[in-house]
Amino acid sequence: MTNSLQNYISFTGRNSSLLIDCNNDAPQIMYWREKLSAQSTGQMMSTLRLRQEAPASPIKEIRRSLTPTTGQGYTGHPGLSLHGADNQWSVATEITKIDCLAPNHYQITNHDNNRNIAIIHTLKMDSDSDVIAISTKLINNSNSAINLDWCAAATVPIPSYFKHIIGFEGHWAGEFQEHHLEQNFGSYVRENRRGRTSHDSFPGLIMRTKATDQLQGEAYGFHLGWSGNHKIVAEKMGDGRAYVQMGELLLPGEMVLQQGESYSSPTLYASYTNNGLSALSQQYHRYVRSHLIRQSVKNKARPVHYNTWEGIYFNHDVETLKDLANRASSLGAERFVLDDGWFIGRDDDTAGLGDWYVDKKYYPQGLTPLIDHVTSQGLEFGLWFEPEMVNPDSDLFRAHPDWVLGTPPNPQVGFRHQLVLDLSRQAVFDYLFERIDSLLTEYNISYIKWDMNRDINHPGDANGKPAIHKQTLAFYRLVAKLKLAHPTVEIESCASGGGRADYGVLAHTDRIWTSDSNDSLERLKIQKGFSYFFPSELMGSHVGPRDCHITHRNINMAMRASVVLFGHMGMEMDLRELTDTETTELKAMVALYKKHRHLVHSGELFRLELPQYMHGLGIVAEDKSEALFSYSLIACSSASLPDQFHFAGLEKQALYQLDIIWPIKSGDRWPEASVFNFKTHLPDVDGKQFSGEVLMQLGMQLPLLTLQSSLIFHLTKVV
Repeated sequence: MTNSLQNYISFTGRNSSLLIDCNNDAPQIMYWREKLSAQSTGQMMSTLRLRQEAPASPIKEIRRSLTPTTGQGYTGHPGLSLHGADNQWSVATEITKIDCLAPNHYQITNHDNNRNIAIIHTLKMDSDSDVIAISTKLINNSNSAINLDWCAAATVPIPSYFKHIIGFEGHWAGEFQEHHLEQNFGSYVRENRRGRTSHDSFPGLIMRTKATDQLQGEAYGFHLGWSGNHKIVAEKMGDGRAYVQMGELLLPGEMVLQQGESYSSPTLYASYTNNGLSALSQQYHRYVRSHLIRQSVKNKARPVHYNTWEGIYFNHDVETLKDLANRASSLGAERFVLDDGWFIGRDDDTAGLGDWYVDKKYYPQGLTPLIDHVTSQGLEFGLWFEPEMVNPDSDLFRAHPDWVLGTPPNPQVGFRHQLVLDLSRQAVFDYLFERIDSLLTEYNISYIKWDMNRDINHPGDANGKPAIHKQTLAFYRLVAKLKLAHPTVEIESCASGGGRADYGVLAHTDRIWTSDSNDSLERLKIQKGFSYFFPSELMGSHVGPRDCHITHRNINMAMRASVVLFGHMGMEMDLRELTDTETTELKAMVALYKKHRHLVHSGELFRLELPQYMHGLGIVAEDKSEALFSYSLIACSSASLPDQFHFAGLEKQALYQLDIIWPIKSGDRWPEASVFNFKTHLPDVDGKQFSGEVLMQLGMQLPLLTLQSSLIFHLTKVV
């Protein structure tokens, strides 16, 4: 570790450079764009960035440091807001130490000696992915308490012409919806107070230029790795300067720092590209694969799931479940997940949560007979839990009504017949660990589906203080302790679907349940939004029943199956209801998934620019030796024939064999349910060779498909 007061700190990635100016009282990002050569210096940039005094403005430019404060004269949204008995609210620091912890890894210490407050910025750029992780720590060295209201992970300046915002919103069964708007002067602010990452305000943001699309142009990505409340600010100030801030949203009085105590912000993961939005996603995927996915999970092929929920709901019967395990195994499933309803008192969703004991009414010999049968079929066994919640109608609540979060005497808001347990209470923490640990010890369980089905509407602890921060950290600790005790067990993050999906929870879990909706048309939109920050292998994607229980839409098997290939595949339906044709198609897709999952879970994702009635994406091997592309027709077009389908990410000069691998053919014919029963040109392209540049630049004329149909192409480089 080196310690020196440098004028400039530089970070270098594969495609970008970031330079921090440390010349004055606080560190400021001076440059973060395309990769620079050694001849470009910080001094050059400082000279070129000199600004004259504007009328009715400060004589000297007020710097947007990593943590701008009101005490430094900054009039934008502060990066730090606090108050105490004295004048701490106007904190103003100066740089006292710069530590180089490793290449591309620095720690910058700032002090306000008058108020005895320290601010420490930690920045680490991953040179392979161009993702930089930034966090800020506040230390109270004064002899009086400080009330912390806001501490952004960082304030990141962006060029003023990045006027176009992509935010992510949604709802239960409709997560990760893109929201596009153009920013002028003023602020774009999203605040989440739901106590979990949330369905409606995903902690991610993309800033792009007008010319940027999926395959070209500049963009900045921002994601906050935190599973509790959060706040996003993107502001364009009156002087034309723009910036982005992200951090934990603290409730009033939630964070009080006594002498010697500190607060560390969640980590902001930011990245820049000049090669389009798909390239930005590829950078994030590369980072997640290198730093967040456990090596043991990475080394293992993601097994095909069979989840019981939409097959049986609460109708548990051992013989039925054994039958379903047999059917799942015959289709090619590799993991069997027993969902809600296995524990005492759980005949529906009104009772039982908290009583984590196997219900002997349905399982008189415990889970062993079922698990033994499941594993005899070559399937791993997984089990559903919802540890953070309790039903008022439960033995646990009747014994410990004081264990729940609340704001007495205010009445609790009704929410799925559930209340939230206070995990920061040691007794609660210990009880949950003991119950889950005992089940993992007694039974051969290799997988947990960890659910969380309500918001935290009354986030008060036993002392009446806001507790979301403590609750979130306690959840992390509980999962970490269980994984330490059972290191081979994999855990899925589920929160009514995608309500807890972020890099904070990914440090402790291995898969994300993307959405409770298995409607394949809705899934196309949901999975597209998900893909901006998460790679395919983390995306739980299941083939649901032909009649979706959420949207009540009837969708054919070929379409339902096509959507799951590009995620972590599963099945979730009553397998006894499958027709012979559906069985054939589902079995074929399982085989395709197994054949190509190595590519899907390691390749580079390309979202294609297509009209709204179409959907297309591709995954290309890093060495460009093969690729998978999907085209789906989801609505009617105003044109009589579809447009060209332009492939992406291929090697221009290489030859590729193009094989149409979905839908499956009967003999040499494609099914009439997917392709109009006219003569098409599909036989003329199937199995033929084309150059990469022709596939990308000219593209392929698509055939007429019936609505709710998909084509999947496999490209193999001809050596």
